Parts: sequence; structure tokens; C-alpha cells
Amino acid sequence: MGEADQARPRAFSIGFRGLQTWSVAAQFAVNWNWSDEVIKPLASILRRRNEAALETLTPESMVTLLTIRFDGSIEPREPVSIKDIKGRLFRVYPGDVVFSKIDVRNGAIGLAPDDIDCMCVTSEFPVYSVDFQKTDSGYVKLLFRTVSFKKLLNSMISGASGRKRIQPTQLEGVKVPIPPLPIQQKIVAHWEAAQASVTAAKARVAEIDKELQARFLSDLGLPKPKRSTPPKCFAENWESFERWSVSYNQAAMSMIDLTLGKYPVVELGSILDMVQYGTSEKANTSEKGTPVLRIKNIKDGRIDTSELKHIALGKKALASLRLIDGDILIIRTSGSHDLVGTCAVFHEKGDFVFASYLIRLRPSPEKALSDFITWYVNSPVGRQQVNSLSRQIMQNNINSQELRSILLPLPPIDVQKEIMERIEKGRNAIDQQAETANRLYSQTQIDIEKMILGTSPVEAH
Repeated sequence: MGEADQARPRAFSIGFRGLQTWSVAAQFAVNWNWSDEVIKPLASILRRRNEAALETLTPESMVTLLTIRFDGSIEPREPVSIKDIKGRLFRVYPGDVVFSKIDVRNGAIGLAPDDIDCMCVTSEFPVYSVDFQKTDSGYVKLLFRTVSFKKLLNSMISGASGRKRIQPTQLEGVKVPIPPLPIQQKIVAHWEAAQASVTAAKARVAEIDKELQARFLSDLGLPKPKRSTPPKCFAENWESFERWSVSYNQAAMSMIDLTLGKYPVVELGSILDMVQYGTSEKANTSEKGTPVLRIKNIKDGRIDTSELKHIALGKKALASLRLIDGDILIIRTSGSHDLVGTCAVFHEKGDFVFASYLIRLRPSPEKALSDFITWYVNSPVGRQQVNSLSRQIMQNNINSQELRSILLPLPPIDVQKEIMERIEKGRNAIDQQAETANRLYSQTQIDIEKMILGTSPVEAH
């Protein structure tokens, strides 16, 4: 159990009068390490706002409905007319607290931003104004994100499975620390300082990556891709059309001329020994069979084995699909346009196979390095080609023939090795900065939790 948990034996008794909800989980309590005068119900800083939209607006008025994410962020939907919405709508103003009765237990509670016009919600999303004379908006946001607060909410849920709601009166009655404003502001300042450091580390990651991409193009003798907004209309000779597609021909017009570089340009298919689709056999989570790599396992140009499923295959199928060091796995189908065509090189130990939404490419080792090909295809220049080649038929797709047609400059093997050595150093630097940012973010979460719990003096930070 964490610091937030009130220790309880496996079996315990409680007076019937003390039961508010017929549930063991409802008996959860938090060890707030603050004096009694600091612990107050949320109703002491929140006031229910029940302003119907039609009190101040007309049925023809355009309003913006809100989406509340599980991380507490609030995003606008497309503006709609009030008359087009069934049921009553209620006004939301900047700084108001809004929560989802069903999903608040998952974190769907937050403060309305100040850059969205005419915000409204349905009755499933209670709205509260906040007394900013007593509390800091940043503190309220941090309080809502603590593990302790989420556990308290989960102890209150009632209703049928899958549709469990927390009612406004329940939320209003939740007792939480509301320390004096200066202490709240110190907690917020600690969070903001840490976030500034995290943002700086992420900016360094972006800068190193930008430098790597620029150096890669320079090594190939190629200019940077020009960022341009595609014209709304354009004319092109019929004979120059390779495909009946506006997006394809727009992309083709803006691509870098690879023949301007230092090295000969070849089709990807000319340097491959194998192109193979993965298995469509159903995977399992019981670790039965051989680990299977899926779309989820290709992240940022690398293989990620943290979320593996398995497939039971016969000897013949296993032999056909078993990956070897240097195989390239490329995503051929995805609901995300940005994921299609992204790839990674297999360097793992042990037996692995791959799923049907992936294609295996095996380069001729005497012609090209797998890591060089992968870096190129994932680079802005490679993405230009992939984006022009991929099609959207229900989902975004690219097939093996289209992959074979990708053009790339091909330096000698020794030059490819030099280029990839520099890139590997840069990627190691990126990994270090990313690790620093992640570690700092995680530690700050722990610090904030302790400060709000009252187990770590605010003055110590």
C-alpha cells in the first residue's frame, strides 16, 4: 500500500451508521497529514453552477461542447447549434471545474481553459465555479491528479458495472487539504519549475534530432526538404501522372530531387533479398507459443518488447516467420497516417515472429545496412515518399510493391557505417536527455503527491 492508504486488516468491522455505500472499497480513507482545520470538503471552494444555456443564449446560438480527457485536459469539439443537440445544455466559463459523472474515477475532471468560446456541456458533466480567494487554480489541478484523490473517487462509485457514476453531492463532500494560499502557491511553483526543466530537456531532444536529420542529408549531399503548403489547385500534364491521386501528385511535385546528391539512386526493391507479410494467426496474452511483434512494438524507429503477445505456431510456420538480426519490420496498415511506413530493425535475442500488419524486409548485406535503410525511410525525405505512396481504403495502407518502389541514395557500405555511427551517438544523446526528462517528471509527481498528502514539508522544496 502507498502512503495514501489507511491501513486496514483483511477483515474489519464498521458500524452500520458509518456505511455510506454498500461496498468494501467505499471504506477507503486517506491519511491526510495536515491539521484538522486544513482538511475541508470540496464544497468549501466549489460552488455548483447550473446555468442552462438557453437562459443567456438562443436556440440558434453556436456553442462549443467539451471533451474531458483522463489526464484532466479539456478540449473543444466542433461548434454546434444549440437546437441541434438533444437535451439541455449548461454553460461553462473559464476556470470552472467540470467532471464526467461516469469517467471522473478515471481522471476525467479538470478546469475549463480560457481560450474556448461559448463552452457548454450536457447534464452528465456537472459544473462548478471555483473560489479563487481561497485556492489557487494550479493547486486544484494538481490535487485532482493525485493518486489519493483518484482512490477516494473510486471508493464512491455506484451503479451497474461499466456505467458507475459519481454524483455531484458525493464530489462536493470529498474532504481534501486546502492549506493557506501561500502554501498552495509554493506547491504549484515547485511543479512549474520542474515542468520548465522537463520542457528544456525535451527541447534539447528535438534540437539533437533536428541536427541529426540535417547532418544525414548533408552526408548524402541533399538539401533540406522545403516546407510548403500544398496549393488548393494545380495543373499537371496527363502524361506525368503516375497515379490518379491528388495527394500523390502534390507530394511528387514537392519532393527532393535525389539525383542532386552524391550517390546513385536505387529502388528499395533492388537491394532486398526478402519481402514478406506477417502472420494473421490470433495472438494470446497467456505467453503460449512464440512472442509476436505487432504495430505496438515499433516505437520511434526501434523495437519495443515491453508489451508482447504470443502465437502458437507449427514448426513450418515458425521457421518461415522467425526473425533474424537485421530484418526490417515496417508498418503497412494503420488507422494513423503517421504510423504507416514507419519501421525498425530487429536486433533482439531469441525467437520472435511478426504480425500481419507488418512487412518484413531483408536487405542484401553486401549492398546496404538495415539501420541505414530504416533511418532513411523514417527520415523526412523517406516520409515524403511513404506519404505519397500510401493509400486510404478504410485504413491507411502501403503494400509491398509500393515499398519496393521507394527511391533512396545508396552510398558504399563503409560510408553507410560512418553515417550510422554518427547517428547512433546522436541517438544515445537523445536517450540520455529523454531519460532525464522522464526521471524528473516521475520524481516531481512523487514530490507533489507527498506535499499534498502532507508527508513532505512544503518548505523543504
